[in-house]
Amino acid sequence: MSFKEVQAEELQFNPFTRIGSDWMLITAGDKENFNTMTASWGGAGVLWGKNTATCYIRPQRYTKEFIDSNDTFTLSFFGPDYRNALNICGTCSGRDCSKVEKAGLTPCYLEGTVAFEEANLIFVCRKLYKDDMPPENFIAMENDAKWYPNKDYHVMYIAEILKVFAAD
Repeated sequence: MSFKEVQAEELQFNPFTRIGSDWMLITAGDKENFNTMTASWGGAGVLWGKNTATCYIRPQRYTKEFIDSNDTFTLSFFGPDYRNALNICGTCSGRDCSKVEKAGLTPCYLEGTVAFEEANLIFVCRKLYKDDMPPENFIAMENDAKWYPNKDYHVMYIAEILKVFAAD
C-alpha cells in the first residue's frame, strides 16, 4: 500500500474508537531489529504546543526495550479486516516467535522507524516524556486492584506526532 503525508489537524480521528475499540500497533526499532505490540490504551491531543500521543506499556513487554532504546516509534491503525493480526501481535511475544510473520503483516520503513504496509493510518512519533505509574500516585485506588494484580505497573510515554501518513 502507498501512503501520503497528511496534517494531523485534517484527520477525522476518534481516539476512543481508533485506540480503545479498534486497537493500534506500537512499533519501535529499525530495519534490522524491531518489535511491535497491540495496544488499546492511549490518547491523542495537544501538549506543550505540539500534537501528541500517549501510550502505556507494561515493563515486561518486549516492545518496551525498543521504545526505550530509540527516539522514535510508530502507531499504526488498521481496518476491521486486521483484527486477527492485531490479536496475534497482542498475545504472542516477539521474544518467542516472529509475530509479524505469523500475523501476515508487511513491515515498511518511514522516517527511520518501522510501520506496516497494511495500516490505513500511521503516526510517526518522537518521545518527549516518560514516567512510571506507581500505585502511590493512584487517586482511584480501585485501578490498582483491577488492572494490576501482578503489580506490573505501566510506564507512560508522551510523544510528539512528527508526521501522519494515510493510506493513499
